[in-house]
Amino acid sequence: MSGDINKDVLLSIEDLAISFDTEDGEVRAVNGVSFEVRAGEVFAVVGESGSGKSVTAMSILGLLPAPPARIRGGRIMWGTENLLDATDHRMREVRGGEIAMIFQDPLTALNPVHTIGRQIGEMVRLHRGMSQQAAKQHAIEMLGLVGIPQPAQRVDMYPHEFSGGMRQRAMIAMAIACRPRLLIADEPTTALDVTVQAQVLEVLIGIKDEIDSAIMLITHDLGVVAGIADRVMVMYAGRPVETGTVDQVFDRSSHPYTIGLMDSVPAVDGEQGELRPIGGQPPSMLRLPAGCSFHPRCRFMHLASDCQSVVPSLDQVEPGHFAACHYSTEVSLTRTAERA
Repeated sequence: MSGDINKDVLLSIEDLAISFDTEDGEVRAVNGVSFEVRAGEVFAVVGESGSGKSVTAMSILGLLPAPPARIRGGRIMWGTENLLDATDHRMREVRGGEIAMIFQDPLTALNPVHTIGRQIGEMVRLHRGMSQQAAKQHAIEMLGLVGIPQPAQRVDMYPHEFSGGMRQRAMIAMAIACRPRLLIADEPTTALDVTVQAQVLEVLIGIKDEIDSAIMLITHDLGVVAGIADRVMVMYAGRPVETGTVDQVFDRSSHPYTIGLMDSVPAVDGEQGELRPIGGQPPSMLRLPAGCSFHPRCRFMHLASDCQSVVPSLDQVEPGHFAACHYSTEVSLTRTAERA
Protein backbone atom coordinates (compact mmCIF):
# COMPACT_ATOMS: atom_id res chain seq x y z
CA MET A 1 0.00 0.00 0.00
CA SER A 2 1.40 3.39 -0.93
CA GLY A 3 2.29 6.08 1.56
CA ASP A 4 -0.38 8.41 0.18
CA ILE A 5 -3.08 5.83 0.87
CA ASN A 6 -1.75 5.17 4.35
CA LYS A 7 -2.09 8.84 5.23
CA ASP A 8 -5.81 8.61 4.49
CA VAL A 9 -6.39 5.63 6.79
CA LEU A 10 -8.13 6.70 10.01
CA LEU A 11 -8.80 3.28 11.54
CA SER A 12 -7.06 -0.01 10.82
CA ILE A 13 -8.19 -3.26 12.43
CA GLU A 14 -5.74 -6.11 12.09
CA ASP A 15 -6.63 -9.78 12.69
CA LEU A 16 -8.99 -8.98 15.57
CA ALA A 17 -10.25 -11.94 17.59
CA ILE A 18 -12.84 -11.64 20.39
CA SER A 19 -14.49 -14.35 22.46
CA PHE A 20 -17.06 -14.53 25.26
CA ASP A 21 -16.85 -16.98 28.15
CA THR A 22 -20.23 -18.59 28.78
CA GLU A 23 -21.53 -21.47 30.88
CA ASP A 24 -21.67 -23.59 27.72
CA GLY A 25 -18.13 -22.75 26.63
CA GLU A 26 -16.18 -20.15 24.68
CA VAL A 27 -18.09 -18.23 22.01
CA ARG A 28 -15.74 -16.94 19.31
CA ALA A 29 -17.77 -13.94 18.23
CA VAL A 30 -15.05 -12.33 16.09
CA ASN A 31 -12.29 -14.40 14.55
CA GLY A 32 -9.66 -12.79 12.33
CA VAL A 33 -11.29 -9.52 11.24
CA SER A 34 -9.17 -7.01 9.32
CA PHE A 35 -10.24 -3.83 7.53
CA GLU A 36 -9.53 -0.12 7.14
CA VAL A 37 -11.72 2.96 7.32
CA ARG A 38 -10.43 5.87 5.27
CA ALA A 39 -10.99 9.59 5.65
CA GLY A 40 -14.18 10.91 4.06
CA GLU A 41 -15.71 7.54 3.15
CA VAL A 42 -18.72 5.49 4.22
CA PHE A 43 -17.52 1.97 5.04
CA ALA A 44 -20.38 -0.50 5.51
CA VAL A 45 -20.30 -3.76 7.47
CA VAL A 46 -23.15 -6.13 6.62
CA GLY A 47 -24.26 -9.60 7.64
CA GLU A 48 -26.91 -11.55 9.51
CA SER A 49 -27.55 -11.05 13.23
CA GLY A 50 -24.78 -12.72 15.21
CA SER A 51 -22.15 -12.32 12.50
CA GLY A 52 -19.93 -10.15 14.73
CA LYS A 53 -20.71 -6.70 13.31
CA SER A 54 -21.70 -4.92 16.53
CA VAL A 55 -19.12 -6.74 18.66
CA THR A 56 -16.41 -5.48 16.32
CA ALA A 57 -17.76 -1.92 16.54
CA MET A 58 -18.08 -2.00 20.35
CA SER A 59 -14.49 -3.24 20.70
CA ILE A 60 -13.17 -0.15 18.92
CA LEU A 61 -14.37 2.06 21.78
CA GLY A 62 -13.64 -0.47 24.51
CA LEU A 63 -17.32 -0.94 25.33
CA LEU A 64 -17.35 -4.73 25.65
CA PRO A 65 -17.86 -6.01 29.23
CA ALA A 66 -14.74 -7.81 30.39
CA PRO A 67 -15.46 -10.44 31.59
CA PRO A 68 -17.12 -12.19 29.83
CA ALA A 69 -15.53 -10.61 26.72
CA ARG A 70 -11.88 -11.32 25.96
CA ILE A 71 -9.68 -9.86 23.23
CA ARG A 72 -7.77 -12.93 22.04
CA GLY A 73 -5.59 -11.18 19.51
CA GLY A 74 -5.13 -8.45 16.93
CA ARG A 75 -4.75 -4.69 16.95
CA ILE A 76 -7.10 -1.71 16.64
CA MET A 77 -4.95 1.07 15.19
CA TRP A 78 -6.23 4.62 15.49
CA GLY A 79 -3.56 6.37 13.48
CA THR A 80 -0.33 5.05 15.01
CA GLU A 81 -1.97 4.21 18.35
CA ASN A 82 -3.21 0.73 19.31
CA LEU A 83 -6.44 1.37 21.22
CA LEU A 84 -6.21 -2.06 22.85
CA ASP A 85 -3.19 -0.74 24.79
CA ALA A 86 -4.75 2.64 25.64
CA THR A 87 -5.33 3.66 29.25
CA ASP A 88 -8.83 4.26 30.62
CA HIS A 89 -8.12 8.00 30.62
CA ARG A 90 -7.07 7.92 26.97
CA MET A 91 -10.15 5.90 25.97
CA ARG A 92 -12.39 8.50 27.64
CA GLU A 93 -10.72 11.11 25.42
CA VAL A 94 -11.29 9.00 22.31
CA ARG A 95 -14.95 8.18 23.02
CA GLY A 96 -17.05 11.03 21.75
CA GLY A 97 -14.10 13.32 21.18
CA GLU A 98 -12.39 11.48 18.32
CA ILE A 99 -14.63 8.48 17.61
CA ALA A 100 -18.37 8.61 18.30
CA MET A 101 -21.03 5.92 18.13
CA ILE A 102 -24.68 6.17 17.13
CA PHE A 103 -26.51 3.29 18.79
CA GLN A 104 -29.34 1.38 17.13
CA ASP A 105 -31.91 2.00 19.88
CA PRO A 106 -31.96 5.67 20.91
CA LEU A 107 -34.74 5.14 23.46
CA THR A 108 -32.49 2.93 25.61
CA ALA A 109 -29.26 4.77 24.74
CA LEU A 110 -30.60 8.14 25.89
CA ASN A 111 -30.97 8.80 29.63
CA PRO A 112 -34.71 9.24 30.36
CA VAL A 113 -34.19 11.51 33.40
CA HIS A 114 -32.05 14.15 31.69
CA THR A 115 -33.08 16.58 28.97
CA ILE A 116 -31.81 16.12 25.43
CA GLY A 117 -29.87 19.37 25.70
CA ARG A 118 -28.11 18.33 28.88
CA GLN A 119 -27.04 15.02 27.35
CA ILE A 120 -25.65 16.67 24.22
CA GLY A 121 -24.05 19.44 26.24
CA GLU A 122 -22.33 16.96 28.53
CA MET A 123 -20.20 15.81 25.59
CA VAL A 124 -18.71 19.24 24.91
CA ARG A 125 -18.36 20.07 28.61
CA LEU A 126 -16.35 16.89 29.09
CA HIS A 127 -14.22 17.04 25.96
CA ARG A 128 -14.04 20.78 25.22
CA GLY A 129 -14.38 22.30 28.68
CA MET A 130 -17.37 24.50 27.72
CA SER A 131 -19.41 26.29 30.33
CA GLN A 132 -22.96 25.10 31.00
CA GLN A 133 -24.45 28.04 29.10
CA ALA A 134 -22.12 27.61 26.11
CA ALA A 135 -22.79 23.86 26.08
CA LYS A 136 -26.56 24.43 25.94
CA GLN A 137 -26.15 26.87 23.05
CA HIS A 138 -23.96 24.33 21.27
CA ALA A 139 -26.64 21.67 21.83
CA ILE A 140 -29.22 23.95 20.20
CA GLU A 141 -26.92 24.40 17.21
CA MET A 142 -26.39 20.63 16.91
CA LEU A 143 -30.15 19.93 17.07
CA GLY A 144 -30.68 22.48 14.31
CA LEU A 145 -27.90 20.91 12.25
CA VAL A 146 -29.62 17.50 12.27
CA GLY A 147 -32.94 19.04 11.22
CA ILE A 148 -34.93 19.08 14.46
CA PRO A 149 -37.48 21.92 14.28
CA GLN A 150 -37.55 24.62 16.99
CA PRO A 151 -34.28 23.44 18.56
CA ALA A 152 -34.30 26.21 21.18
CA GLN A 153 -37.51 24.74 22.62
CA ARG A 154 -36.72 21.08 21.99
CA VAL A 155 -33.40 21.31 23.82
CA ASP A 156 -35.22 21.30 27.17
CA MET A 157 -37.39 18.28 26.37
CA TYR A 158 -36.87 14.71 27.55
CA PRO A 159 -36.34 11.65 25.30
CA HIS A 160 -39.91 10.38 25.78
CA GLU A 161 -41.21 13.65 24.33
CA PHE A 162 -39.43 12.98 21.03
CA SER A 163 -40.68 10.72 18.24
CA GLY A 164 -38.54 7.77 17.13
CA GLY A 165 -37.06 9.68 14.22
CA MET A 166 -36.35 12.73 16.38
CA ARG A 167 -34.65 10.58 19.03
CA GLN A 168 -32.40 9.12 16.34
CA ARG A 169 -31.54 12.63 15.16
CA ALA A 170 -30.82 13.61 18.77
CA MET A 171 -28.43 10.64 19.01
CA ILE A 172 -26.68 11.87 15.88
CA ALA A 173 -26.50 15.39 17.34
CA MET A 174 -24.88 13.98 20.48
CA ALA A 175 -22.42 11.94 18.42
CA ILE A 176 -21.28 14.89 16.29
CA ALA A 177 -21.16 17.44 19.13
CA CYS A 178 -17.35 17.26 19.34
CA ARG A 179 -16.83 16.91 15.58
CA PRO A 180 -15.27 13.42 15.75
CA ARG A 181 -13.17 12.13 12.88
CA LEU A 182 -15.05 8.81 12.79
CA LEU A 183 -18.77 8.08 13.31
CA ILE A 184 -19.75 4.48 14.02
CA ALA A 185 -23.44 4.08 13.14
CA ASP A 186 -24.84 0.78 14.44
CA GLU A 187 -28.13 0.07 12.62
CA PRO A 188 -29.06 3.78 12.72
CA THR A 189 -32.36 3.29 10.88
CA THR A 190 -33.70 0.22 12.71
CA ALA A 191 -37.46 0.39 13.44
CA LEU A 192 -37.88 3.62 11.49
CA ASP A 193 -40.39 3.91 8.66
CA VAL A 194 -39.04 4.34 5.14
CA THR A 195 -39.57 8.10 4.97
CA VAL A 196 -37.85 8.79 8.30
CA GLN A 197 -35.10 6.30 7.40
CA ALA A 198 -34.31 8.26 4.25
CA GLN A 199 -34.25 11.51 6.22
CA VAL A 200 -31.89 10.11 8.86
CA LEU A 201 -29.51 8.76 6.20
CA GLU A 202 -29.55 12.11 4.43
CA VAL A 203 -28.66 13.79 7.72
CA LEU A 204 -25.79 11.35 8.29
CA ILE A 205 -24.26 11.98 4.88
CA GLY A 206 -24.72 15.72 5.20
CA ILE A 207 -23.04 15.69 8.62
CA LYS A 208 -20.14 13.60 7.30
CA ASP A 209 -19.44 16.25 4.68
CA GLU A 210 -20.12 19.12 7.09
CA ILE A 211 -17.61 18.00 9.74
CA ASP A 212 -15.29 16.16 7.30
CA SER A 213 -15.53 12.79 9.03
CA ALA A 214 -15.81 9.13 7.98
CA ILE A 215 -18.68 6.78 8.75
CA MET A 216 -18.51 3.10 9.66
CA LEU A 217 -22.03 1.87 9.00
CA ILE A 218 -23.21 -1.37 10.67
CA THR A 219 -26.34 -2.72 8.98
CA HIS A 220 -28.14 -5.68 7.48
CA ASP A 221 -30.01 -3.49 5.00
CA LEU A 222 -28.43 -3.90 1.56
CA GLY A 223 -30.59 -1.10 0.17
CA VAL A 224 -29.04 1.36 2.61
CA VAL A 225 -25.55 0.14 1.70
CA ALA A 226 -26.20 0.50 -2.02
CA GLY A 227 -27.49 4.03 -1.48
CA ILE A 228 -24.76 5.62 0.64
CA ALA A 229 -21.68 3.38 1.09
CA ASP A 230 -18.37 3.59 -0.75
CA ARG A 231 -16.90 0.26 0.36
CA VAL A 232 -18.43 -2.75 2.06
CA MET A 233 -17.34 -5.74 4.14
CA VAL A 234 -19.62 -8.78 4.35
CA MET A 235 -19.29 -10.82 7.57
CA TYR A 236 -20.40 -14.35 8.34
CA ALA A 237 -19.86 -16.30 11.58
CA GLY A 238 -17.35 -13.81 12.95
CA ARG A 239 -15.22 -13.54 9.80
CA PRO A 240 -15.10 -11.23 6.78
CA VAL A 241 -16.04 -13.22 3.67
CA GLU A 242 -15.99 -10.48 1.02
CA THR A 243 -14.77 -6.88 0.83
CA GLY A 244 -14.54 -4.27 -1.90
CA THR A 245 -16.32 -1.28 -3.36
CA VAL A 246 -20.10 -1.42 -3.41
CA ASP A 247 -20.05 -1.97 -7.18
CA GLN A 248 -17.55 -4.83 -6.89
CA VAL A 249 -19.35 -6.65 -4.09
CA PHE A 250 -22.88 -6.11 -5.38
CA ASP A 251 -22.33 -6.46 -9.14
CA ARG A 252 -19.49 -9.01 -9.14
CA SER A 253 -20.20 -11.00 -5.99
CA SER A 254 -17.54 -13.68 -5.50
CA HIS A 255 -18.66 -15.37 -2.29
CA PRO A 256 -21.74 -17.65 -2.10
CA TYR A 257 -22.96 -15.92 1.07
CA THR A 258 -22.92 -12.49 -0.59
CA ILE A 259 -24.81 -13.95 -3.54
CA GLY A 260 -27.31 -15.46 -1.11
CA LEU A 261 -27.88 -12.09 0.52
CA MET A 262 -28.39 -10.43 -2.85
CA ASP A 263 -30.83 -13.11 -3.99
CA SER A 264 -32.86 -12.72 -0.79
CA VAL A 265 -33.66 -9.05 -1.45
CA PRO A 266 -36.33 -7.98 -3.97
CA ALA A 267 -34.91 -5.98 -6.87
CA VAL A 268 -36.23 -2.44 -7.23
CA ASP A 269 -36.57 -2.82 -11.01
CA GLY A 270 -38.62 -6.01 -10.61
CA GLU A 271 -36.31 -7.98 -12.94
CA GLN A 272 -34.96 -10.34 -10.31
CA GLY A 273 -37.69 -12.94 -10.60
CA GLU A 274 -38.24 -15.45 -7.82
CA LEU A 275 -36.44 -14.77 -4.53
CA ARG A 276 -33.95 -17.41 -3.47
CA PRO A 277 -33.48 -17.44 0.33
CA ILE A 278 -30.37 -18.89 1.95
CA GLY A 279 -31.16 -22.37 3.22
CA GLY A 280 -30.41 -23.57 6.73
CA GLN A 281 -29.42 -21.56 9.78
CA PRO A 282 -26.25 -19.68 10.83
CA PRO A 283 -23.87 -21.98 12.72
CA SER A 284 -23.52 -22.05 16.50
CA MET A 285 -20.57 -19.87 17.49
CA LEU A 286 -19.83 -22.47 20.17
CA ARG A 287 -19.30 -25.20 17.59
CA LEU A 288 -18.34 -23.78 14.22
CA PRO A 289 -18.17 -26.33 11.38
CA ALA A 290 -14.77 -27.38 10.08
CA GLY A 291 -13.43 -25.64 7.00
CA CYS A 292 -15.54 -22.83 5.58
CA SER A 293 -18.23 -21.89 8.10
CA PHE A 294 -20.71 -21.33 5.29
CA HIS A 295 -20.29 -24.71 3.61
CA PRO A 296 -23.36 -26.41 5.21
CA ARG A 297 -25.59 -23.75 3.57
CA CYS A 298 -23.64 -23.25 0.34
CA ARG A 299 -25.30 -24.10 -2.98
CA PHE A 300 -21.89 -24.24 -4.68
CA MET A 301 -20.63 -27.12 -2.54
CA HIS A 302 -20.54 -29.39 -5.61
CA LEU A 303 -17.41 -27.57 -6.85
CA ALA A 304 -15.02 -29.37 -4.46
CA SER A 305 -14.55 -30.90 -1.03
CA ASP A 306 -11.91 -28.46 0.34
CA CYS A 307 -14.78 -26.39 1.72
CA GLN A 308 -15.43 -28.96 4.45
CA SER A 309 -11.88 -29.15 5.75
CA VAL A 310 -9.85 -26.02 4.91
CA VAL A 311 -10.65 -22.50 6.16
CA PRO A 312 -10.43 -20.20 3.09
CA SER A 313 -8.26 -17.10 3.28
CA LEU A 314 -9.43 -13.67 2.14
CA ASP A 315 -7.79 -13.49 -1.31
CA GLN A 316 -7.86 -10.83 -3.99
CA VAL A 317 -10.17 -11.52 -6.93
CA GLU A 318 -9.52 -8.14 -8.58
CA PRO A 319 -7.79 -4.94 -7.40
CA GLY A 320 -9.44 -3.86 -4.15
CA HIS A 321 -11.87 -6.80 -4.16
CA PHE A 322 -11.32 -9.80 -1.84
CA ALA A 323 -13.30 -12.96 -1.13
CA ALA A 324 -12.81 -15.84 1.32
CA CYS A 325 -13.86 -18.69 -0.96
CA HIS A 326 -11.73 -21.53 -2.36
CA TYR A 327 -13.55 -21.23 -5.66
CA SER A 328 -14.40 -17.54 -5.87
CA THR A 329 -13.59 -17.39 -9.60
CA GLU A 330 -15.94 -20.27 -10.43
CA VAL A 331 -18.62 -18.83 -8.13
CA SER A 332 -18.35 -15.43 -9.82
CA LEU A 333 -18.53 -16.95 -13.31
CA THR A 334 -21.57 -19.02 -12.35
CA ARG A 335 -23.23 -15.93 -10.90
CA THR A 336 -22.54 -13.94 -14.07
CA ALA A 337 -24.03 -16.71 -16.20
CA GLU A 338 -27.15 -16.84 -14.01
CA ARG A 339 -27.73 -13.12 -14.37
CA ALA A 340 -27.16 -13.06 -18.15
